[in-house]
Amino acid sequence: MTDQIKKAAVIGSGTMGGGIAALLAGVGVDVLLLDIPARDTKPGDPAAKRNAIVNGNVKTLQSMRPAQLFSADDLGRITTGNTEDDLGKVADADWVVEVIVERLDVKQSLMARLAEVVKPTAIVSSNTSGLPISDIAAGLPESFTKRFLGTHFFNPPRYLNLLEVIPHAGTDPDAVAFMLDFGKNVLGKGVVLCKDTPNFIGNRFMSMSGMQAMNYALDHDYTVEEVDALTGPLIGRPKTATFNLNDLVGFDIAVHVARNLYPAIADDPAREVLNHPASAALSDELLKRNWLGRKTGQGFYHMRKSADGGKELWALNLKTFEYEPPQPVSFESVEKHGRVKPLGERIKRLIAEPDRGGQYLFHLHGFYLAYASQKVPEITETIVNIDNAQKWGFAHEMGPFEIWDAIGVAAYVEKFEAAGYPVAQWVKDMLASGVSTFYQRDAHGVVIGYYSPQAGAYVSVDHDPMEISLSDLRARGDAVLEQNDHGIIYDIGDGVLLFQFRTKQNTITGGLLDLGFQALTLLEQPAWKALVIANEGERFSIGANLADAMGAGIEGIEAVTKKLQDFGMAMRAAPKPVVVAPYNMTLGGGLEITMSAHAVVAHAELYAGLVEFGVGIIPAGGGCKELLRRVVSPVADRGANVLEPLQSVFTTIATAKVSESAKQARELGFLRKTDKIVMNKAHLIGEAKQYALGMAKTFQPKDVGMIWAAGRDAYAALNLGIAGFVESGVATEYDGFIACKLAYVLTGGAISQPGWVHPQVILDLERKAMMELIMEQKTQERVMYMLANNKPLRN
Repeated sequence: MTDQIKKAAVIGSGTMGGGIAALLAGVGVDVLLLDIPARDTKPGDPAAKRNAIVNGNVKTLQSMRPAQLFSADDLGRITTGNTEDDLGKVADADWVVEVIVERLDVKQSLMARLAEVVKPTAIVSSNTSGLPISDIAAGLPESFTKRFLGTHFFNPPRYLNLLEVIPHAGTDPDAVAFMLDFGKNVLGKGVVLCKDTPNFIGNRFMSMSGMQAMNYALDHDYTVEEVDALTGPLIGRPKTATFNLNDLVGFDIAVHVARNLYPAIADDPAREVLNHPASAALSDELLKRNWLGRKTGQGFYHMRKSADGGKELWALNLKTFEYEPPQPVSFESVEKHGRVKPLGERIKRLIAEPDRGGQYLFHLHGFYLAYASQKVPEITETIVNIDNAQKWGFAHEMGPFEIWDAIGVAAYVEKFEAAGYPVAQWVKDMLASGVSTFYQRDAHGVVIGYYSPQAGAYVSVDHDPMEISLSDLRARGDAVLEQNDHGIIYDIGDGVLLFQFRTKQNTITGGLLDLGFQALTLLEQPAWKALVIANEGERFSIGANLADAMGAGIEGIEAVTKKLQDFGMAMRAAPKPVVVAPYNMTLGGGLEITMSAHAVVAHAELYAGLVEFGVGIIPAGGGCKELLRRVVSPVADRGANVLEPLQSVFTTIATAKVSESAKQARELGFLRKTDKIVMNKAHLIGEAKQYALGMAKTFQPKDVGMIWAAGRDAYAALNLGIAGFVESGVATEYDGFIACKLAYVLTGGAISQPGWVHPQVILDLERKAMMELIMEQKTQERVMYMLANNKPLRN
């Protein structure tokens, strides 16, 4: 059995297969990507002709948005071929994953061919979304089937966290353990172990609960807009909610999955939700009209022109099949409780309300939670797996058993059953034994165990030492050293401090920076070895809070800007390692803090950028200084011409480039080659801690490091380019005005001769330029427009 994967073969190069290939290449695995040979070709024809399908799909892969590749360089790890001429090449692969059409006979035929060519240690898997793994492996030698299992990714594989691993009865436990570990620690996935049952966990629940949501809406005359208003962020689910999600996925796919699932679950008492007469009639009509969603231009929604010439989303009237203009949606229950936090308490209040909103959500959750209870241990061994599948596969904030704990398990058993949603007997047995919640929590509310129907008791949660939860540390309290309204300083063990932002969207404020200075002061004490700066929440930091900044007045803006600059310099001068762990959106001041650290441990999904130009200013918290240090100064140090890297830095800032990955952030200069990229978001803080401890063993304080200032000739060259952009209409005159300020800063104030300058020179120039720009009427218009419309103004 293989103990590592250096080379993989992906068979099937469509959207999913190409996405899996891109993911594997992104983590350093060489990939052989195969598809069927092009029609009207024969063996012996040129490879380019034979491989037209796979090569065309790879070309499409390069242009897909959101990007499937972490970096264009990852393409170098993907080689292509076809399943007739090149199947023998899979003999070199440590893992072969099949991603072909969802037909059992076709998959079985491929597996029979693979059994003859794969090496004896290779793992082979199917990415089927629901066909029985045992059926795909039927009739093949035991030497092959013991290394065969299901590995079901969710589309797109790079972005959706869930990976379902599905062994059949004959799969070697070592193969299962290896794929669980590889999925989690190499691919960075949230891995769930499923039983070999129809549609596994994710798609089983998506089909059943999705159809029930539609059925109830049709039976009780809810509109498309009403359902989507109730089933999105209000209850901790994505904005796509129910009907919009069908449009996104393609309604034909949803219907196909549901209709295939129905005969496969003959013993499931709830399966009739898949065969509801009104939903079946609706499905048939939409399929007949080819109204399948976004891919056909219309489905449950249709984008239309509004009266003012703009665009607006019209919703389908489910009775008349006419599209109607947007209508306001209002429910008394939502008005009363829609802003309640935490989410569990909000759901608890909503489902208790008697109005139409409350009743819809009661029945939605009644079916969903009761059905979840019926499926343990049928489709998976633990409640945790079901909760995680919903959270990781569909971006739900809470899983069904977490929700049930929040609303009260005992309070809803009889209510759900009275409404026609039978609850599993083990839940009643659990309550009768005196256990009142599915999850066991300590005195601080931190989960330490979960109820096992098989054991009839709580079992402990397996703790991954690399997973450090700041919310758990905060709940327990004993790790909190200092805090204010803007942030917290923790002791995360082994002599490591952690500084967390706690502002709205983790924005940079004066109070936050004050606490940051306290963290640096603490770091000087002998007890501490290193400082990690890390956050929780959807985004690492979106930078400055524009509304607060504008309200602070000119003096207040300059004071916070100077404080941010000083904090960055203090980080660099710290006597012990300072490591930042950014992820997702890391913009403006958040990126400037990141770049000021001694090292960065970044999540692979890092969308970093200095975006100040869009609101009429330039980076002034050290961003210009740091890009010059990283991109321009090393070239000057070699005695080479700096104009090209200087233009690159100028373009990065002037176009407000935002990376599409951590790898791309490195290419833009936001990360260094020595900075670490982590695939598993749950491991980010743990990895940053270990990296900091490793640095601490040999760390020597950094000097300030001089910056190369290219001077007036470079300034003139940049200005010439700016003038060309303005004259051609690519940039507005005010864009050009801002760009000239930026060029002045990046060239060291257009000094007469190029040379090395102290970083403070660049910092002073940054701050001066920003303050001059903030006084300009057009900049103020840009800021206010961004605050009002969340998009830039080109004035």
